[in-house]
Amino acid sequence: MFESSLNQDRAYIAGEWVSAQSGQTFDVINPATAERVGRVPDMGVADVDRAVAAAHEAFNSWKNTTAKERASLLRRWYELIMAHHERLAELMTAEQGKPLHEARGEVAYGASFVEWFAEEAKRTYGEQIPSPKADARILTIRQPVGVVAAIIPWNFPVAMITRKVAPALAAGCTVVLKPASDTPLCALALASLAAEAGIPSGVINIITTADSKAVGDHLTTHPQVSKISFTGSTGVGKHILKLAADSVKKVSMELGGNAPFIVFDDADLDAAVTGAIASKYRNAGQTCVCANRIFVQRGVVAAFLERYRDAVAALRVGPGDESGVDIGPLINADAVANVERLVQEALALGAELVTGGARSERAALFYQPTLLHNVNEQMSIANEEIFGPISTVFVFDTEEEAIRRANDTPFGLASYFYARDIGRIWRVAEGLEYGIVGINEGLISNEVAPFGGMKQSGIGREGARQGIEAYLETKYMLMGGLG
Repeated sequence: MFESSLNQDRAYIAGEWVSAQSGQTFDVINPATAERVGRVPDMGVADVDRAVAAAHEAFNSWKNTTAKERASLLRRWYELIMAHHERLAELMTAEQGKPLHEARGEVAYGASFVEWFAEEAKRTYGEQIPSPKADARILTIRQPVGVVAAIIPWNFPVAMITRKVAPALAAGCTVVLKPASDTPLCALALASLAAEAGIPSGVINIITTADSKAVGDHLTTHPQVSKISFTGSTGVGKHILKLAADSVKKVSMELGGNAPFIVFDDADLDAAVTGAIASKYRNAGQTCVCANRIFVQRGVVAAFLERYRDAVAALRVGPGDESGVDIGPLINADAVANVERLVQEALALGAELVTGGARSERAALFYQPTLLHNVNEQMSIANEEIFGPISTVFVFDTEEEAIRRANDTPFGLASYFYARDIGRIWRVAEGLEYGIVGINEGLISNEVAPFGGMKQSGIGREGARQGIEAYLETKYMLMGGLG
């Protein structure tokens, strides 16, 4: 089905394609068709030790390469990803389910991080600090932290890898990567292209496993791992933070969200509808920055709902490789059951079903694009990350009320609002307790801007110039006796 160089069925350790020491494997299933698309090693803690040892050994030489050498290799990796753009997109759709046009966009988005951090590799500057003593000089230099454990979710199986691995390699770190068990094939394909680009053995290592907890726990407590970068749920992130505390490892956490999307009465309603559709229904609502709660000011709620209902109802459900599809499958049966639970509870507590509200007839893991009105904060759907194609509409009266209700959550990743008054724009943007604010825009992710959250939505930033900081130590050097 795919080019042989991208269709790998073994893990990647120390520059070699290897099986699990146990010999065990597990299947990778297309969520749209329930067909097997691959089979990969089911690795355990002994395989983690092997991968970390390879990364630790490779670090001793990789850290001493020049920034220009690392930049050149990363640039070549970027070029190969783009050269295999269509095949990677097809592979992603097969194992993850998102529509092919979205998969194409993600491959380009993921490649952009490799390109960006190839350039940033040469800009990890130190500085000279004015000394308080005439016979001394103060300098700082930046050095790589060491071996990085990167744990990746299933919803963006290319971009979440490159957003972590590219800055780590650019800084001079080596990586042990654990992709999600639902979507390991894209990770192996990227490793194949990295090897073709000339990235040395042991610099990137891929562990595939169906036992995410045991393998993840061992990886994040391994004494030779210096840094953990995790994207996933807040609950798992808290668990990893506790494990990392014992050995005081550096951590980056991109965790869950509960994004508000606010439509004020001076908003361009057509633009707000377009932005809400783009934010909410991308990847069938399975993103951490999806609009989770749509707040609409009372004076425009009827007009907004009419336009938004028509836009939601027009979304087409089906397999991602089918032409014209907007909404692919949810990732697994648990995801569908969770969406059903949230919708049914909201309806039982008084929410109004505007459109959708049930499984699609296409197949078991498809759910209809759904719109609920008259939702309130007493419903679980207002407080949990939905991770499905469900829009919830709340009504508010004042600007102060909108900010207060939007902030009334332990999460603080992404937020959005639509307005025209410039004073309101500044007040609301500064008042929202979120790491990312989209103003009159529903799509906010790119490689040049810092991505990350406040409160229980994470620690640190990915992308932009800040994205490489998490993989560098600052060393202060005092040179005395110069008088």
